[in-house]
Amino acid sequence: MTSAAARTPLVIDTDPGIDDAVALLLAANSPEVDLVAVTTVFGNVGPEVTTANALRVLRLIGREDVPVAAGADRPLVHALVHRAEGWHGQDGLGGQSGLLPEAVRSPEPIRAVEQLATVLRGAELPVTIAAIGPLTNIALLLGSYPELKPRIGRLVVMGGAFSGGNTTATSEFNIWSDPEAARRVLVEEDVPTTLVPLDLTLRCALDGPWLASLAAGGGAGETLAKVVEHYRNRYREFYGEDGVALHDALAVLEAARPGTLRTTPLPVDVLCDLGPARGATIADRRLNASGRRVDVALDADLDAVRALVLDRLRGGA
Repeated sequence: MTSAAARTPLVIDTDPGIDDAVALLLAANSPEVDLVAVTTVFGNVGPEVTTANALRVLRLIGREDVPVAAGADRPLVHALVHRAEGWHGQDGLGGQSGLLPEAVRSPEPIRAVEQLATVLRGAELPVTIAAIGPLTNIALLLGSYPELKPRIGRLVVMGGAFSGGNTTATSEFNIWSDPEAARRVLVEEDVPTTLVPLDLTLRCALDGPWLASLAAGGGAGETLAKVVEHYRNRYREFYGEDGVALHDALAVLEAARPGTLRTTPLPVDVLCDLGPARGATIADRRLNASGRRVDVALDADLDAVRALVLDRLRGGA
């Protein structure tokens, strides 16, 4: 097991959200990282709900020591057209929020961007930020505190799609929710960044027997398996398959264990017009392509990833 002194400080910026909740448990059970803060953002549901859900999940998994700071409640420029209650339920947890304990800790008195800056200033090691919701908080952080960028070891972003979206024909939900913020983070900045798109997460879908194994493990994993059922039903309706893609868990696993996913450095752009391709991500695969490159996760040993995620969610290391 990794020694406490060598563990990478990790902040998760999130919009819980069913798969976000699973990702928080995965982070808590990953010995390579020290979960030092959670920041919340609008997205799957409204910001007051995402913040409440983060606090409840942390209590469920026994990590009430982790501070939670509420962040952006809208995109940088244009209003959000819709949220993702159809996928996550009005409570963000598939209608099963009552299965989780009520939070006893309140959000921090400072906002998410200030919390992120505080963590960066005080960390002895470079900090990994796993951004698994819209990128508004991260864009505001990088724009407000450029002097702190060298203290970020890596951004791991769950978002984007290069072969068709899940919110529009071209666009993935996190990027579509605030394309202007996504473009600032993925195109205009220079922080080391790994992007985990739908192209990989949908290939790593988890089937019924996998979910049954999670439920059989007891504890927080059993509770979250019940939460995931709403997500599972929506996948049956939308994709015609019995399974779920826990998109955010894949990104958090890569944040905890760099190199778990196989990446290709590519220039990426984000479309910010108001047409049907708004929020689309485009990768330039030409050998002579210019521009800032991000590490795009396009492949992995999928069976090994599924097994490792299950083991950690059940409490293994």
